[in-house]
Amino acid sequence: MTESIAPPTTKVEPKPTRELAKVAVSGWLGTAMEFMDFQLYSLAAAIVFNKIFFPEVSPVIGLIAAMATYGVGYVARLVGAIYFGRMGDRIGRKKVLFITIALMGASTTLIGVLPTYAMIGIWAPIMLVALRLIQGFGAGAEIAGATVMLAEFAPARRRGLISSLVCLGTNSGTLAASALWAILVSVLPEDQLLSWGWRIPFLASFVLMIFAVWIRRSLKESPVFEQREDVVDGVALSKNEIAHAAELKGTSTIEAALHQRKGKSFLIALGLRFGQAGNSGLVQTFLIGYLATVLLVDKSVGTTAIVYGSLLGFITIPIMGILGDRFGRKPLYLVLSALTALFAVPMMLMITSGNTTVITIAIVLGLNLGVLSLFAMESVTMAEFFGARTRFTQLALAKEIGGILATAIGPLLAATLTAVTGHWWPLAAMLVGYSLITMVSAAIGPEVRGRDMVRLEDAV
Repeated sequence: MTESIAPPTTKVEPKPTRELAKVAVSGWLGTAMEFMDFQLYSLAAAIVFNKIFFPEVSPVIGLIAAMATYGVGYVARLVGAIYFGRMGDRIGRKKVLFITIALMGASTTLIGVLPTYAMIGIWAPIMLVALRLIQGFGAGAEIAGATVMLAEFAPARRRGLISSLVCLGTNSGTLAASALWAILVSVLPEDQLLSWGWRIPFLASFVLMIFAVWIRRSLKESPVFEQREDVVDGVALSKNEIAHAAELKGTSTIEAALHQRKGKSFLIALGLRFGQAGNSGLVQTFLIGYLATVLLVDKSVGTTAIVYGSLLGFITIPIMGILGDRFGRKPLYLVLSALTALFAVPMMLMITSGNTTVITIAIVLGLNLGVLSLFAMESVTMAEFFGARTRFTQLALAKEIGGILATAIGPLLAATLTAVTGHWWPLAAMLVGYSLITMVSAAIGPEVRGRDMVRLEDAV
């Protein structure tokens, strides 16, 4: 490789408003679809999968088995994060986002046509797990790619607000899935819900996939990727190619970035991820099944509460983005994680009160404080932590490793602990633990508001 490396630059040329709007819609649709798939599956795991795919075990064991199938997708998400993250850093963001949306949509739609355990026996849960793995493989880099695209397109002063559109997408997907399930469990008798009603939400996701694929066909590449010093003809140079080009020029303008010791920014970002990811798994997934299976509350209460919480999130999320742009990422992280830890025990007392109104309020507050607010901050903060050369890969890995350790294992651990103890205190303890990890990470991490996104090195 003899091409010279482009001269250093830190200026991102502004893209037309129309192009930014297209990226925003694409990011919103992709993350809406990912989290619609996520919530469709998690609610199905909590409400019906234990009966139609694991019918020959006790209700508690069936719930644990259903949560386990929900969790296996996170293994595939990690593989997808590595594979597509490296691809996104090597050949660009837009190509990866086209592939991931197609994989996610196809696998989710196919779940809706799966035969049940009553039809084909053990092959039913095996096929369910297989599709969950494919779904996870595509989703492993979806939200990371959408986050990177929005953060790299956005003006520095509005980066928090614009990046929060990713969270609005996740909230839209959660709302759509929760609303569908709320309608189904309220309208259909249980026999119809178990026989055919549960398929409707999965089949409906096909329409969203078609629209998202259509939008992404015409996306432009990220301006940050185009201006990276190590990119030649749309492809990132390898370390050997960079060394050769630098030798020809007599110097390397990106040598410091290449030799920066990696790991510190990644570990801090991973810690920041724990609060949102862990709280999400408990509030949006496990508590729904816990209410119906253990507390014997009507199934519609949990799903309806998530709908109300998601609606409020359309106000919460952009406000957090604006506040992050105004006051910085670090102060908001510290305040939000502290408040979530303090609210954990009161929230569980409200949930176990038996009063449906009180239960709904608790879930709505917990969702907005401990999940959606932190998610709004996470989207922009993690993108600013990493340098442009490995941003996609590191962001995807931080999200997915955090997802495995917190969101995937969390509901399974919670199901086991509550079954063993017969009490709610393990849930409160887990919420406090996740929040404290995030608080400590925010305290030791730097402030990254407005950081130059073209720089190749990490923040620390």
